[in-house]
Amino acid sequence: MTKQLTFASRNHQLTNINTWTPDSQWLVFDVRPSGASFTSETIERVNVMTGEVELIYQASHGAHVGVVTVNPQQPERYVFIHGPENPDANWQYDFHHRRGVVVENGIATNLDAMDITPPFTPGALRGGSHVHVWSPDGSRVSFTYNDHVMHEYDVAKDLRNVGIALPFGPVTPVKQHPREYDGSHYCVLVSRTKPSPQPGSDEINRAYEEGWVGNHGYLKPDGSHQRWALAFIGDTFSAKGEKVPELFIVDLPEHKEAYLEAGSEPIEGTPTTLPAPPAGIEQTRLTFTHQRRYPGLATLPRHWVRSSPDGSLLAFLMRDDAGIVQMYLISPNGGEPRQLTHGQDDIQSAFNWHPAGQAVGFVSKGQIVLCDVSNGEITPLTAPDSGAPSADAVVFSPDGKYIAWMQDVDGFRQLFMTQTDC
Repeated sequence: MTKQLTFASRNHQLTNINTWTPDSQWLVFDVRPSGASFTSETIERVNVMTGEVELIYQASHGAHVGVVTVNPQQPERYVFIHGPENPDANWQYDFHHRRGVVVENGIATNLDAMDITPPFTPGALRGGSHVHVWSPDGSRVSFTYNDHVMHEYDVAKDLRNVGIALPFGPVTPVKQHPREYDGSHYCVLVSRTKPSPQPGSDEINRAYEEGWVGNHGYLKPDGSHQRWALAFIGDTFSAKGEKVPELFIVDLPEHKEAYLEAGSEPIEGTPTTLPAPPAGIEQTRLTFTHQRRYPGLATLPRHWVRSSPDGSLLAFLMRDDAGIVQMYLISPNGGEPRQLTHGQDDIQSAFNWHPAGQAVGFVSKGQIVLCDVSNGEITPLTAPDSGAPSADAVVFSPDGKYIAWMQDVDGFRQLFMTQTDC
């Protein structure tokens, strides 16, 4: 039974994961208009049983907020993108001018510190963090990142990267610029990009759409346990120089000390180079699709790499030999991807795993569906004529009983849910 949850004459925007409170009672959203404009001034939530709407955070001083996610663990904590207060001609909202803000018990705290004047501070960022996603245990946050210092130095070197915020703070840089601030977490980049990747190599110039691997990590071929890892999409280039998005993984250290040790380049970056991953963090390429008829992971629909709860499988979208967008599964240890779906129509949305791990949910033929990961069998959860769900987000409740999405009604994006029968 499909249930509409919001009715106000404004847009309601879900993030692509972690949009439910841990008790499966509330959905969090911002009120950005559909599209690229980042103009929401509030973070809110709706009770899926009563329809009650509550305000979580109200931006002020000309700032805007959005892309909120919830910590999977109690107590309830929310994290979202926060644009600059008092924007002016020199400093407005942009990819490299935004931060993460955490709200707990009504108190807002900056997640990432900002330091844009040398000497830079290890653990501080130099620009914009984006799409903040808590790890399944709630201890750390992944994000994508753009860099103000590189944007000023050479726009071509302001490359999208993946980073993590670790509970090793606070980070308190010396304030030499009015736009610098403290952060509660120690932040580092974990991907490595180059402005001009060598064609045919594993080098990338963009890292994005990351996902945590497993609720508790994953098992290596030798039986050892890798507690922390992130999978992401990285843009490689074919021998002919064509962009080919491939799947990558980074194994992450367990202990604080490992994040403090610099590799060949400074963790905090330099005036002419991006911040670099700590020593020992190496990205590994998992897919090699350059020779396929349709090379690379699909970029439409936009989707994020998602791991099964047990960490044994990573799911992603790619075109089959007929050009149809299908779902594929691969081990975080690599190997040949397995094609899961074999539909005659494209998968139409981002997706997520059911918390029990037996199914994934997405949009197909304009319907919310469940796909059995053992055999690819599709079970529609909504009627064919019930409206067109948004491609941006299809998100299971933590208890697995419900699935939520967005859908346009009379010109406004509203929130919906239905039971999963799982």
